Amino acid sequence: MKYRRLGRTNLTVSVIGIGTWQFGGEWGKSFEISEATRLLERARELGVNLVDTAECYGDHLSEHLVGEAIRSHRDEWIVATKFGHRFIGNFEREQRWSALEVRQQLEESLKALNVDTIDLYQFHSGADEVFDNDELWTMLDRQVVAGKVRHLGISITSGYETPHQVERATTVGAGVIQAVYNRLDRRPEADVFPLCRAHNLGVLARVPLASGFLTGKYRPGSVFTARDDVRSLKDAESTQARLRQVEEIRQLEVPEGIEMAQWALAWCLQHPAVTCVIPGCKSVAQIESNSRTADLELVREDHPQAVGDRT
Repeated sequence: MKYRRLGRTNLTVSVIGIGTWQFGGEWGKSFEISEATRLLERARELGVNLVDTAECYGDHLSEHLVGEAIRSHRDEWIVATKFGHRFIGNFEREQRWSALEVRQQLEESLKALNVDTIDLYQFHSGADEVFDNDELWTMLDRQVVAGKVRHLGISITSGYETPHQVERATTVGAGVIQAVYNRLDRRPEADVFPLCRAHNLGVLARVPLASGFLTGKYRPGSVFTARDDVRSLKDAESTQARLRQVEEIRQLEVPEGIEMAQWALAWCLQHPAVTCVIPGCKSVAQIESNSRTADLELVREDHPQAVGDRT
């Protein structure tokens, strides 16, 4: 495994992390504690040290599974979670942004994770209007001082219409940006990543496999029909267009002999702004495949550097 400093924090993270939205039950599968433990324990053995979850992946369900899974090795993990929403049901959320509501969410997350301190606590896909709340950030700063949170971050929403939250990150005490970034969605390259580099903000690239499209598992004509799979909510025509784009990328860009999923993760890690990718996974085999990406010496023509160590 390779490791990098996460921006202006004092955290050193594995270049491959693990996302756990799937533990909340919205990706076509439910997880038992034994399954989550097996996945995260194997990740730990392979050198993965960052796990990312959220309060609304289930009603703190993902957090609970993560907490149980890492309990015996808490000191070896960097635990990241998020705030701002309440889970109502599959694919349904209620926004909760007041300082009082977020303070309660924090306590519930600490309890679900069974930890005394959250290493990275992230503003979760909220609008600029709720982000610009001095009372909220003052409260969160107090939680840092109290030791309940080590570092603050911002998980920005898809779209990137404005870099406002990234521009204000250091003002509110945040040192990490989480953003959707993959070969099919390069929007952060325009405004977000240059600001992150200018302000020494760590970057966690979420959805690096484009919701599974870049795993190589699906071909044009594939359909998602499971009612508990978030991909079934997408428009069928746009899904097929995306699958055709993936097939073209497979043929023109993925080197022979390299698994497409590994190539897609390494592709993200080549951007000089990206610290770590946080793919989700449903099996030990996927974790093992993802982890091998750290040894992949891929070079992108637009950002010619190896995956390896970077501070």
